[in-house]
Amino acid sequence: MDAEGVPVSAATGGSDAADVVVIGSGIVGLGAAYAAIRRGLSVIVVDRTDAPVGATIRNFGHLCIGAQEGDARRYADASRELWLRLSRDARFWLRESGTLVAARRADELAVLEQAAAGGGIRMLETDELLRLAPLRSDGLVGGAHIETDLQTDPRTAAAAIVRHLARSGVEFRFRTAVTAVGTGRVDTTRGPLTAGSIVVAVNHDLDQLLPEIAERTGVVRCTLDMLRAAVTFRHPLSAPLLTGWSLVRYGRFADTSSAVALRERLHAERPDLAALDLNQMYTQLPDGTLIIGDSHATGVSPAPFQPEAAFAAFLSEADALFDMPTPRVLERWQGVYAKGPQEFLVEQVDEGVLALAATTGIGMTTGLGLAEENLTAAFGWTPAMEGTA
Repeated sequence: MDAEGVPVSAATGGSDAADVVVIGSGIVGLGAAYAAIRRGLSVIVVDRTDAPVGATIRNFGHLCIGAQEGDARRYADASRELWLRLSRDARFWLRESGTLVAARRADELAVLEQAAAGGGIRMLETDELLRLAPLRSDGLVGGAHIETDLQTDPRTAAAAIVRHLARSGVEFRFRTAVTAVGTGRVDTTRGPLTAGSIVVAVNHDLDQLLPEIAERTGVVRCTLDMLRAAVTFRHPLSAPLLTGWSLVRYGRFADTSSAVALRERLHAERPDLAALDLNQMYTQLPDGTLIIGDSHATGVSPAPFQPEAAFAAFLSEADALFDMPTPRVLERWQGVYAKGPQEFLVEQVDEGVLALAATTGIGMTTGLGLAEENLTAAFGWTPAMEGTA
């Protein structure tokens, strides 16, 4: 039990049957449990670890809603409302910060202006951007503010959501591995469970439970290097900050005609950063420390070794961007998430069994909405009872 007396890490519990069994306690699995409990259904969540320890806690805490397009934007918009509600009910830190984008060249500004024509993005003059972010003024040509975006602390948010769901009646079976799934049945290392509906939300470990689906859909693993540093800013960073490297990654920007020239220029000028598959971005946590990253490497089993060149590049780029003394590194880590040729995996495994994953590294941004929308459609659920959970 936690400090509030909630059994959040029990390996076994009450009944071995539930209306819904969710496999995986990452953000998509928690979103599935949240969707089910709000409809008055009984829920068991099964996870081989003793708490969420994967991509759901190893990220920037940046809910980059307004940079998405298509299905990703629809899921992100739905997630936004769910995040706001959960932050109130589960009592964790979340702010409606929006996202800042710093432009240091005219081609970056051109991408921002083209994307801003669709609304929800406000262009910023250099002076205003400097008031919002402690950047170096030299080389800065302007920027933008993505208005819909949110920020949280992933390390505290995930645990708070688990506690809230446990108080709401969700039963968590941690330290329990799932060995097989089929209609109405989940086999685990602690015995079988029966369920009306089953949700498989195991992220990059899809190939461990459903290898044929992982192979057919091309889902592999993407590893990313990140760090957290103590910094001395003249004033806090008022929102997560993106750069030109981010503009060639996120759909709303990357799909513009202006992004073609930007990508060519970035890769020609800095092949070393392109080789790292850099997404140069920053978030400042409530304690003042700064999350810096990130690089990307893809494979079925990417190497666990973290090249120091990546971290040196992170710090060098941060030093060139921010007006601050050299930051002091506090932590380094490797994140892992599912990656595939499509942005999302939505697969009916068997009758009453649905597999879900965000497969482009935007699980925190889209995961709650991904679960809400697809479970409703797949299982024929009625709208949630919004006064519950």
